Amino acid sequence: MKTRFTSLVKLKKNKVQNSEQFLQKASVNLNSAATALKLSNHTLKDLESPKKGTIGEMLASRVLFHSQMDVINHNKEWVDFAVNQVEQAKKQLSVDMMEHEKFQYLDFEEIKAELKKRKFKEAKDLDEIALMTYARKNR
Repeated sequence: MKTRFTSLVKLKKNKVQNSEQFLQKASVNLNSAATALKLSNHTLKDLESPKKGTIGEMLASRVLFHSQMDVINHNKEWVDFAVNQVEQAKKQLSVDMMEHEKFQYLDFEEIKAELKKRKFKEAKDLDEIALMTYARKNR
């Protein structure tokens, strides 16, 4: 049965689905960022500083360490950004789900009221038919 809220319920359901998809994408992005951060930390641990050699090798090793630290900092920022995106997506999903539930409830209540009205009308019509039939039998 269609009501004035039926199209809004469908719209809100689509919005909830879009929010769920965005949350999934944000979660995948967070997992990628966490993996990249873990990998960059392992790479830093695997770097060995030279124990002997020329000053050029020492400077190159130092530059490599600084470069890896920059990568780690970048990945930390990426993780922070991804965590923020996930939190915002969760909040938006929660809001969208509440709106969907609200309109779904209103739709259900309107259907219930319409069914009650139809039932009352049907009972009234049946009473009227019964009175007409009774009147015919008694003539």
